[in-house]
Amino acid sequence: MTPAFFAPFGTGFALGATLIIAIGAQNAFILRQGLLRQHVFILCLICALSDALLIVAGVAGLGALIGGSPSLIFWVTLGGAAFLFTYAAIAFHRAWRPAAMTPANAPEKSGSLTAAIATCLAFTFLNPHVYLDTVLLLGSLSSRYEGAARIAYGAGAVIASFAWFFSLGYGARLLAPLFAKPNAWRVLDVLIGIVMAAIGAKLLMQL
Repeated sequence: MTPAFFAPFGTGFALGATLIIAIGAQNAFILRQGLLRQHVFILCLICALSDALLIVAGVAGLGALIGGSPSLIFWVTLGGAAFLFTYAAIAFHRAWRPAAMTPANAPEKSGSLTAAIATCLAFTFLNPHVYLDTVLLLGSLSSRYEGAARIAYGAGAVIASFAWFFSLGYGARLLAPLFAKPNAWRVLDVLIGIVMAAIGAKLLMQL
């Protein structure tokens, strides 16, 4: 990579990492799946590829289209808030039942790959922040570059997404000794429920 391309690549990587690493619903879901060691690779791949698709779309100009459609943003926001509140209720219910908190007895242990993928996609595409940050923000900032430099900028953001999700998914197992205790799972699910509910409430306030 030449110096002319390294700068936009680094900018895209740094900005992409900043937006993705922020604690959110998608990250909380991947963290829990990583701790349970359930469908980690495919879920991390789905998150990273979904981000890559949205980043490419934003860099290609889709951000301007979405920004000009308030009704689309409204319905995505409403649907995302409803989904987040539902998942928050599920997380609180898991926390209320200590027997369900150990990896051997957790609901996800017997859950199908299809259900896990559907949940992952919902966290990704029903979250309006994904469109506002990934598509609109990253897309609009890419207008500073042209040609190969713009591609390098988008590539940096995409690689940041891949690096983060796989690090989160597989790095979560380092916390396995801590989560050998049922109470640790209870605390995690309470925190996940709070995060989901808070994000859902924030989305409704933005309407």
